[in-house]
Amino acid sequence: MALPKLVVPKYKLKLPSDGRTVNYRPFLVKEEKLLLLATETGEQADLMAAIKTIITACSDLEDIDGLATFDIEFLFLQIRTKSVGEAVELSVTCPDDGETTVPMNIPLNDIKVVKTKGHKKDIKLSDEVIISMGYPSLDTFVKMNFQGEEPGVDQIFGMAADCVKTITDGEEVHDCSQLPKEEVVEFFEQLSSKQFLQIQNFFETMPKLSHTIKVTNPKTKVISDVTLEGLASFFA
Repeated sequence: MALPKLVVPKYKLKLPSDGRTVNYRPFLVKEEKLLLLATETGEQADLMAAIKTIITACSDLEDIDGLATFDIEFLFLQIRTKSVGEAVELSVTCPDDGETTVPMNIPLNDIKVVKTKGHKKDIKLSDEVIISMGYPSLDTFVKMNFQGEEPGVDQIFGMAADCVKTITDGEEVHDCSQLPKEEVVEFFEQLSSKQFLQIQNFFETMPKLSHTIKVTNPKTKVISDVTLEGLASFFA
Protein backbone atom coordinates (compact mmCIF):
# COMPACT_ATOMS: atom_id res chain seq x y z
CA MET A 1 0.00 0.00 0.00
CA ALA A 2 1.36 3.40 -1.02
CA LEU A 3 2.05 6.02 1.63
CA PRO A 4 -0.28 9.04 1.61
CA LYS A 5 0.73 12.24 -0.19
CA LEU A 6 0.13 15.45 1.71
CA VAL A 7 -1.62 18.37 0.07
CA VAL A 8 0.65 21.42 -0.12
CA PRO A 9 -1.20 24.77 0.28
CA LYS A 10 -0.99 27.33 -2.54
CA TYR A 11 -0.80 31.10 -2.17
CA LYS A 12 -0.81 34.18 -4.40
CA LEU A 13 1.14 37.45 -4.30
CA LYS A 14 1.76 40.43 -6.54
CA LEU A 15 5.32 41.29 -7.55
CA PRO A 16 6.28 44.76 -6.25
CA SER A 17 7.92 45.80 -9.54
CA ASP A 18 5.06 45.31 -11.98
CA GLY A 19 2.08 43.90 -10.06
CA ARG A 20 2.18 40.50 -11.78
CA THR A 21 0.35 37.76 -9.85
CA VAL A 22 2.56 34.84 -8.82
CA ASN A 23 1.32 31.53 -7.45
CA TYR A 24 3.62 29.98 -4.87
CA ARG A 25 3.82 27.31 -2.18
CA PRO A 26 5.96 26.72 0.94
CA PHE A 27 9.28 24.98 0.38
CA LEU A 28 9.46 21.30 1.28
CA VAL A 29 12.00 19.63 3.57
CA LYS A 30 14.14 18.57 0.58
CA GLU A 31 14.28 22.21 -0.58
CA GLU A 32 14.99 23.53 2.92
CA LYS A 33 17.83 21.01 3.17
CA LEU A 34 19.26 22.38 -0.09
CA LEU A 35 19.20 25.92 1.34
CA LEU A 36 20.77 24.88 4.66
CA LEU A 37 23.57 23.02 2.90
CA ALA A 38 24.26 26.01 0.66
CA THR A 39 24.30 28.37 3.66
CA GLU A 40 26.75 26.11 5.48
CA THR A 41 29.23 26.11 2.60
CA GLY A 42 29.02 29.90 2.30
CA GLU A 43 29.80 29.58 -1.41
CA GLN A 44 28.12 32.24 -3.51
CA ALA A 45 27.49 29.81 -6.39
CA ASP A 46 25.80 27.32 -4.02
CA LEU A 47 23.56 29.99 -2.50
CA MET A 48 22.61 31.36 -5.91
CA ALA A 49 21.76 27.89 -7.18
CA ALA A 50 19.74 27.06 -4.05
CA ILE A 51 17.71 30.28 -4.12
CA LYS A 52 17.05 29.89 -7.83
CA THR A 53 16.03 26.24 -7.40
CA ILE A 54 13.68 27.04 -4.51
CA ILE A 55 11.95 29.98 -6.22
CA THR A 56 11.63 27.98 -9.46
CA ALA A 57 10.24 24.93 -7.64
CA CYS A 58 7.92 26.88 -5.33
CA SER A 59 6.42 29.35 -7.83
CA ASP A 60 5.03 29.43 -11.36
CA LEU A 61 7.60 31.98 -12.52
CA GLU A 62 9.64 30.89 -15.53
CA ASP A 63 12.26 33.64 -15.86
CA ILE A 64 13.92 33.98 -12.46
CA ASP A 65 16.99 35.70 -13.90
CA GLY A 66 14.77 38.48 -15.24
CA LEU A 67 13.36 39.40 -11.83
CA ALA A 68 14.26 42.64 -10.09
CA THR A 69 16.35 42.16 -6.96
CA PHE A 70 13.59 43.35 -4.64
CA ASP A 71 11.09 41.00 -6.34
CA ILE A 72 13.43 38.10 -5.50
CA GLU A 73 13.80 39.34 -1.91
CA PHE A 74 10.05 39.74 -1.47
CA LEU A 75 9.12 36.41 -3.09
CA PHE A 76 11.80 34.48 -1.21
CA LEU A 77 10.69 36.07 2.09
CA GLN A 78 7.04 35.11 1.42
CA ILE A 79 8.02 31.52 0.60
CA ARG A 80 10.11 31.38 3.77
CA THR A 81 7.25 32.87 5.83
CA LYS A 82 4.77 30.22 4.68
CA SER A 83 7.39 27.49 5.11
CA VAL A 84 9.04 28.14 8.47
CA GLY A 85 6.82 30.58 10.36
CA GLU A 86 5.16 33.99 10.42
CA ALA A 87 7.89 35.57 12.58
CA VAL A 88 11.65 35.50 12.96
CA GLU A 89 13.80 35.93 16.07
CA LEU A 90 16.62 38.43 15.57
CA SER A 91 19.34 39.90 17.75
CA VAL A 92 19.34 43.68 17.23
CA THR A 93 22.19 45.98 18.31
CA CYS A 94 21.10 49.12 20.17
CA PRO A 95 22.36 52.14 18.19
CA ASP A 96 22.83 54.41 21.23
CA ASP A 97 25.84 52.45 22.51
CA GLY A 98 26.58 50.25 19.50
CA GLU A 99 27.17 47.10 21.54
CA THR A 100 24.15 46.03 23.60
CA THR A 101 22.03 43.46 21.74
CA VAL A 102 18.33 42.88 22.29
CA PRO A 103 16.33 39.83 21.09
CA MET A 104 13.40 40.89 18.88
CA ASN A 105 10.49 38.98 17.39
CA ILE A 106 9.74 40.38 13.92
CA PRO A 107 6.41 39.51 12.25
CA LEU A 108 7.45 38.79 8.66
CA ASN A 109 4.09 39.94 7.28
CA ASP A 110 4.96 43.46 8.48
CA ILE A 111 7.98 43.62 6.17
CA LYS A 112 7.19 45.45 2.94
CA VAL A 113 9.02 46.61 -0.16
CA VAL A 114 9.52 50.34 0.34
CA LYS A 115 9.68 52.56 -2.74
CA THR A 116 11.58 55.84 -2.44
CA LYS A 117 9.74 58.91 -3.72
CA GLY A 118 11.38 60.34 -6.83
CA HIS A 119 13.16 57.12 -7.79
CA LYS A 120 13.50 56.90 -11.59
CA LYS A 121 14.86 54.29 -13.99
CA ASP A 122 15.66 56.90 -16.67
CA ILE A 123 18.61 59.13 -15.75
CA LYS A 124 19.23 62.34 -17.70
CA LEU A 125 22.99 62.97 -17.79
CA SER A 126 22.81 65.90 -20.22
CA ASP A 127 20.41 67.49 -22.69
CA GLU A 128 21.33 64.78 -25.21
CA VAL A 129 22.26 61.71 -23.14
CA ILE A 130 19.75 59.60 -21.15
CA ILE A 131 20.53 56.27 -19.48
CA SER A 132 17.77 53.71 -18.94
CA MET A 133 18.57 51.45 -15.97
CA GLY A 134 17.41 47.99 -14.97
CA TYR A 135 17.63 46.36 -11.55
CA PRO A 136 20.40 44.03 -10.33
CA SER A 137 20.28 40.37 -11.32
CA LEU A 138 20.02 37.24 -9.18
CA ASP A 139 23.81 36.97 -9.15
CA THR A 140 24.13 40.51 -7.78
CA PHE A 141 21.33 39.79 -5.30
CA VAL A 142 23.35 36.97 -3.74
CA LYS A 143 26.52 39.10 -3.62
CA MET A 144 24.61 41.94 -1.94
CA ASN A 145 22.91 39.73 0.65
CA PHE A 146 25.27 36.90 1.51
CA GLN A 147 28.86 37.75 0.63
CA GLY A 148 29.39 39.80 3.78
CA GLU A 149 31.80 42.28 2.20
CA GLU A 150 31.34 45.83 0.98
CA PRO A 151 31.74 45.97 -2.81
CA GLY A 152 34.89 47.68 -4.12
CA VAL A 153 35.09 50.36 -6.81
CA ASP A 154 35.50 47.81 -9.63
CA GLN A 155 32.46 45.86 -8.40
CA ILE A 156 30.34 49.04 -8.26
CA PHE A 157 31.30 49.97 -11.83
CA GLY A 158 30.69 46.39 -12.94
CA MET A 159 27.25 46.27 -11.30
CA ALA A 160 26.29 49.61 -12.85
CA ALA A 161 27.40 48.38 -16.29
CA ASP A 162 25.37 45.17 -15.88
CA CYS A 163 22.22 47.14 -15.07
CA VAL A 164 22.23 49.62 -17.97
CA LYS A 165 19.56 48.76 -20.53
CA THR A 166 20.04 51.53 -23.08
CA ILE A 167 22.02 54.74 -23.57
CA THR A 168 20.22 57.33 -25.69
CA ASP A 169 22.32 59.96 -27.44
CA GLY A 170 19.99 62.36 -29.23
CA GLU A 171 18.19 60.25 -31.85
CA GLU A 172 20.52 57.26 -31.44
CA VAL A 173 19.68 54.48 -28.96
CA HIS A 174 22.44 52.05 -27.91
CA ASP A 175 21.27 48.65 -26.66
CA CYS A 176 23.83 47.86 -23.95
CA SER A 177 23.01 44.14 -23.98
CA GLN A 178 24.65 44.05 -27.41
CA LEU A 179 27.80 45.90 -26.26
CA PRO A 180 30.91 44.52 -24.51
CA LYS A 181 30.72 45.19 -20.77
CA GLU A 182 34.15 46.87 -20.92
CA GLU A 183 32.77 49.45 -23.33
CA VAL A 184 29.94 50.35 -20.93
CA VAL A 185 32.41 50.56 -18.01
CA GLU A 186 34.58 52.93 -20.09
CA PHE A 187 31.49 55.07 -20.70
CA PHE A 188 30.95 55.36 -16.94
CA GLU A 189 34.59 56.21 -16.34
CA GLN A 190 34.28 59.33 -18.50
CA LEU A 191 31.35 60.69 -16.47
CA SER A 192 31.82 63.56 -14.06
CA SER A 193 31.51 62.84 -10.33
CA LYS A 194 28.16 64.66 -10.31
CA GLN A 195 26.85 62.53 -13.18
CA PHE A 196 28.00 59.24 -11.62
CA LEU A 197 26.36 60.32 -8.36
CA GLN A 198 23.05 60.05 -10.23
CA ILE A 199 23.87 56.42 -11.04
CA GLN A 200 24.76 55.71 -7.41
CA ASN A 201 21.55 57.42 -6.31
CA PHE A 202 19.57 55.03 -8.53
CA PHE A 203 20.92 52.04 -6.56
CA GLU A 204 20.60 53.74 -3.18
CA THR A 205 16.95 54.67 -3.73
CA MET A 206 15.73 51.59 -5.58
CA PRO A 207 12.91 49.66 -3.84
CA LYS A 208 14.03 47.35 -1.05
CA LEU A 209 12.69 45.24 1.81
CA SER A 210 12.52 47.53 4.81
CA HIS A 211 11.05 47.47 8.30
CA THR A 212 11.57 49.92 11.18
CA ILE A 213 11.33 48.75 14.79
CA LYS A 214 11.69 50.45 18.17
CA VAL A 215 14.43 49.03 20.39
CA THR A 216 14.84 49.78 24.10
CA ASN A 217 18.36 49.47 25.47
CA PRO A 218 18.01 47.57 28.81
CA LYS A 219 21.16 49.25 30.15
CA THR A 220 20.55 52.90 29.21
CA LYS A 221 16.73 52.77 28.80
CA VAL A 222 17.18 54.73 25.55
CA ILE A 223 14.51 53.99 22.91
CA SER A 224 15.81 54.02 19.33
CA ASP A 225 14.43 53.39 15.85
CA VAL A 226 16.28 50.67 13.96
CA THR A 227 15.62 50.12 10.25
CA LEU A 228 16.29 46.66 8.86
CA GLU A 229 16.88 46.56 5.09
CA GLY A 230 17.42 43.79 2.57
CA LEU A 231 16.75 40.07 2.85
CA ALA A 232 19.95 39.39 4.82
CA SER A 233 18.57 41.44 7.74
CA PHE A 234 15.64 39.01 8.09
CA PHE A 235 17.40 35.81 7.13
CA ALA A 236 17.59 33.28 9.91
